[in-house]
Amino acid sequence: MEKRVAILATMDTKGTECRFLRQEIEKLGGRAFLIDIGVVGVTDIEVDIDKSTVADEGGRPLDDLLSNPTRQEASQVMVKGAIALLKKLIEEKRIHSLISLGGTQGTNVCCEIMQDLPYGFPKIMLSTMASGDTSSFVGIKDITMMFSVSDILGLNPFSRRILANAAGAGYGMAQVPHSIDFGGGKPVIGISNLGVLTRGTIKAIELFGERGYEVIVFHAVGSGGRAMERMMRDGIIEAVFDFGMGEIADAVHEGLRAGDDDRLTVAGKLGLPQVVVPGGIDHLGIWVNEPNSVPERYKDHIYSFHNPHIFVPRTNGGEMAEIMKSVAQRLQWSKERTVFLLPKKGVSSYSAEGGALYDRDSDEVFHQAVRELLPRHIELIEMDNNAEDEAFVRKAVDTLIDLVESKGSSGTTA
Repeated sequence: MEKRVAILATMDTKGTECRFLRQEIEKLGGRAFLIDIGVVGVTDIEVDIDKSTVADEGGRPLDDLLSNPTRQEASQVMVKGAIALLKKLIEEKRIHSLISLGGTQGTNVCCEIMQDLPYGFPKIMLSTMASGDTSSFVGIKDITMMFSVSDILGLNPFSRRILANAAGAGYGMAQVPHSIDFGGGKPVIGISNLGVLTRGTIKAIELFGERGYEVIVFHAVGSGGRAMERMMRDGIIEAVFDFGMGEIADAVHEGLRAGDDDRLTVAGKLGLPQVVVPGGIDHLGIWVNEPNSVPERYKDHIYSFHNPHIFVPRTNGGEMAEIMKSVAQRLQWSKERTVFLLPKKGVSSYSAEGGALYDRDSDEVFHQAVRELLPRHIELIEMDNNAEDEAFVRKAVDTLIDLVESKGSSGTTA
């Protein structure tokens, strides 16, 4: 079957480069499918979907946009139209990968479109912006950012090689079946994880596997939690072992791993089975510009360093109680399909006895806060274990599977 690589760009400014990309894809045995999302300029390159079609799909005729063009308004129309057209092309299997190219504006617009496309479908962004912080462009989707090094403006021996590499990447990705099919017949389980919980997470994966369940693990550093909850909304994840709560700790105390306002609310709103563990709230992640320096605010805290630039202060009892207050507020959405497991001998390897951040007194304050603040409709199970102990992890796994198998896993729409 001939593989089609879609090329998405403003053809009035990137037509020369897109023509070259098409030639390179055809040399490899594929076919390029060009989509023009330009508005004002004129192009002489032949495209498969022109800008007028994109604008119509976005809800406004191109002539209307051109009568009083503003970049912000026009771009949103073209984004909406391109998303709708691309989703249809993907669903109909008429395209098998996507390459976009652009500078500041083009990267922003193309990545906004890519962020709305399905997980697994190959998405490549060749960009002048791909050497810095790309988090706003990638978001929580599987977008491959490729740095163009030089500006994407005209062809020369260097840019030809970079464009040829992009063509090769897009065509190569198109060869791989990109459907996500777990095929086990049982709900897929999401697990949030932190490095200080990894040993426990590995055990959980093993135990779920023994019972025939597949899992997807997410690094709970802000983007991970958002991705996990997006997959809940998309129907990919149907049950949750929320093991890493560092995103809540950092949201309350302004750390690196801060989650958004939806964090820890989505499973409850959807009615999904979930086991919640306050894993990793015994510390914060704080960026320090000077390596191995201790911020004034935390000089009276027990502390460690994750690396020379990530300072890790132990949360004291009062700070942990504040975190628990936020956890409790977020769990108000959860009903009878939520169980909260409290490991009384430390919520990570850091606060285990002998760990770098062991502080029994602060733990006791936190335990009392859990008892007082946890919504009464949520079952609380306390265990004399550390969060990574096998007995604790086994209890969490067994509890979640009981929730799944006792009532099924289908929820409502968030």
